[in-house]
Amino acid sequence: MKNKKALGIAMVITACTFWGISGLFAKGLFNVSSSITSLWVTQSRMTAAGILLVLFSLIKGDHPFRIFKSPHDTWVIFAYGIFGLVPVQFAYFMVVQYGNASIATILQFVGPFFIIAYQAAFRHIPPRRIEIICAIIAFIGVFTIATHGRFNELAVTPAILIWGLISAIGVATNTLIPQKMLREGRVPSLVITAWGLLFSGIVLLAIHPAQPRVPNLPVVWFCWLGVLIIGTLIPFQLANNALKYIDATTFSLMDAFEPLSATIGSVLIFHLNMTGADIIGSILVIIAVLALNIRIPNHVPGNKS
Repeated sequence: MKNKKALGIAMVITACTFWGISGLFAKGLFNVSSSITSLWVTQSRMTAAGILLVLFSLIKGDHPFRIFKSPHDTWVIFAYGIFGLVPVQFAYFMVVQYGNASIATILQFVGPFFIIAYQAAFRHIPPRRIEIICAIIAFIGVFTIATHGRFNELAVTPAILIWGLISAIGVATNTLIPQKMLREGRVPSLVITAWGLLFSGIVLLAIHPAQPRVPNLPVVWFCWLGVLIIGTLIPFQLANNALKYIDATTFSLMDAFEPLSATIGSVLIFHLNMTGADIIGSILVIIAVLALNIRIPNHVPGNKS
């Protein structure tokens, strides 16, 4: 049993680390050419990942086309893709493009607090004292990062903050929309994510069909495959398989490896210069979310897909 739990923890750590590293591959893409945009990365990644995951679920015997027999299930998954996956992906890559993977991951990391706000406003579930304290700590952390500790001016652009908060809201909608379907277990999580990705990719392509002139360079396709494989296909499977051996609370505590890997990678690869205020702010956000996750056992993993 201990060996299985250790295996599950190792799988989650790897998945979260890979999610953090995927932001580094995206930053590498944006650094190659200004013609490569966050919209193109989101469109291509979602569409390709969706197709591959649908095929994988078909091979696995999950009957992915069965959802179309239920208009309600189809609509829920469509809404999950458009209102959950699109903001959590597109807004995240916007922050990476105009900032870096570290701040993108840290800002997205505060998503659980939007879940608390939604539950308080629409489900009449008042936040507990620990949740309020954690929210205040997280806010102080984000504020410290945004100002570099100089509270009379912003150290990042308002656009980065806005897109970062949109990505955090996306984490909340990405968790809440399919929550009932996941709990009922009628549709496998792999099928939900597969169609959610494919629906959202198709809609983005329909909205903006014009494609940029992406340089046909080995480094471009290497980084793009990194975003697709390391940022989606591998971590999703690891995360879902890990839940066979560990509970959701333990999974939540491992989430911290995502911002840690993104930050360390940004420093080592892209020479990100982090001030003392940045480090303190990041630590505050991570501590706040970890403390929050200890008290939220129904955290839904795999929301980065």
